[in-house]
Amino acid sequence: MNRAAEQPEPNPLREGLSARAVPQPCTIVIFGATGDLTQRKLIPALYNLAADGDLPPAVAIVGFARREKSDDEFRTELEEATRKFSRQAVRDEIWKTFAQSIFYHQSEFEDEAGYKTLAKRLDEIDEECGTRGNRLFYFAAAPDQFEPILKHLKAAGLNETCKGSWARVIVEKPFGTDLASARELNRIVRHSFSEEQTYRIDHFLGKETAQNILVLRFANAIFAPLWNTHYIDHVQITAAETLGVETRGGFYEGAGALRDMVQNHLLQLLCLIAMEPPIDLSADSIRDEKVKVVRSLRRFAQSEIAANVVRGQYAQGAIDGKLVAGYRKEPKVKSDSQTETFVALRLYIDDWRWADVPIYMRVGKRLPKSATEISIHFKKAPAVLFNKNLSDQNVLVIRIQPDEGISLRIHAKVPGTSFRVEPVKMDFHYGTSFGKASPEAYERLLLDAMSGDATLFARRDEVEEAWAFIDVIESAWSAKKDAPGLFPYPAGSWGPDEADDLLARDGRAWRRL
Repeated sequence: MNRAAEQPEPNPLREGLSARAVPQPCTIVIFGATGDLTQRKLIPALYNLAADGDLPPAVAIVGFARREKSDDEFRTELEEATRKFSRQAVRDEIWKTFAQSIFYHQSEFEDEAGYKTLAKRLDEIDEECGTRGNRLFYFAAAPDQFEPILKHLKAAGLNETCKGSWARVIVEKPFGTDLASARELNRIVRHSFSEEQTYRIDHFLGKETAQNILVLRFANAIFAPLWNTHYIDHVQITAAETLGVETRGGFYEGAGALRDMVQNHLLQLLCLIAMEPPIDLSADSIRDEKVKVVRSLRRFAQSEIAANVVRGQYAQGAIDGKLVAGYRKEPKVKSDSQTETFVALRLYIDDWRWADVPIYMRVGKRLPKSATEISIHFKKAPAVLFNKNLSDQNVLVIRIQPDEGISLRIHAKVPGTSFRVEPVKMDFHYGTSFGKASPEAYERLLLDAMSGDATLFARRDEVEEAWAFIDVIESAWSAKKDAPGLFPYPAGSWGPDEADDLLARDGRAWRRL
């Protein structure tokens, strides 16, 4: 087949915030189709899109994996998983129609012949299902399989398309383990797919409230004049989990909280909070501004790491009244492990808007509550009139999960004859305000990839700049001399005391979730 490189398609529906790009007919090929990600997230997300009428009429799904099974066996497995993990109940008539578009292709990832037969089968599916030669390749396999998959896709000509069709690849995190490996992975991907064809996924950006940060900031004139160093005292970003590493001890030993969460999820949220207004709503205009934020992060000298970054590791404790083991007792974890399960950081963005405003981040496992939120703490009003005895600040809270919404803490007079002022909360909840549940993050991201909208996906330079910042911290931790300590904390607590001290030294405290 004569194929030409994909040309970026115009996106006519990026004119206003209420519009969205239109997903196009395509075949979605999932590498690692028998894994947890496919069964827990991808297929339930695609089913929900179908149930809500958001999928284009011509969509096919091809699972690519090593195990032998028939199309019907694969469909049955996915139905069981979808009934278990879908955000809405599975309706038999919708599933029956949806399942007819699911196929299974058995092959080893390293087997070149398997990709040639895949190419032939995709051509047949195009004819049968009307998917127009459009291909979306989703890498749900382990990162060490990316290179052989990419190499064989190129050898089979599947990275190119006929005129009028497209080929795209979605790459799951972790996108590298440091700057050097990220650059190498980018090089490998670029050898087969152009940057315009490459979608690096971070599911945090698919969450409704994360997307709404830009609307909150740039569609509401009341916040724009206040969003700077003159009015904001500090910012807090917290990502807390009650879960431990569960069965992922082997993976986590090579990652840790800094690489697993801060490098991607938390820095992505920070970019949305701190970025300048983009010139328009195109993907690259938004991502240009996000990259500027990461480049503006103050780089620590190695001697400054201990004063600005705290790392911890959970020990035995109690979650919801139940005794849980410490990290070093988890399966596949070393008995003397130095891997952090908690990180707290104090960051600064050295630009005009954020000069001298501290950004406090914390992320951890086995904490008392599972929640992710961003809180903007405004400076106190002058200490006259009502404010002489007030210790509370105005705080804008953006809840990412689980209860998506936004709240604002203000001060009000308590009813009665005395003149007493107390903080009150103005609260907005997505579920109750709009009368419907927010879609899962993967639903939005898959739809965007089918539409050719890369706004919520990380660009190459953004990934590499984030790793350049993280590598300095990792290097200090691994130094043989004067390396910062690893502080234990009981499971069920909010982390080591040293994380509280990080803010206490500045006269501040973590917001209570």
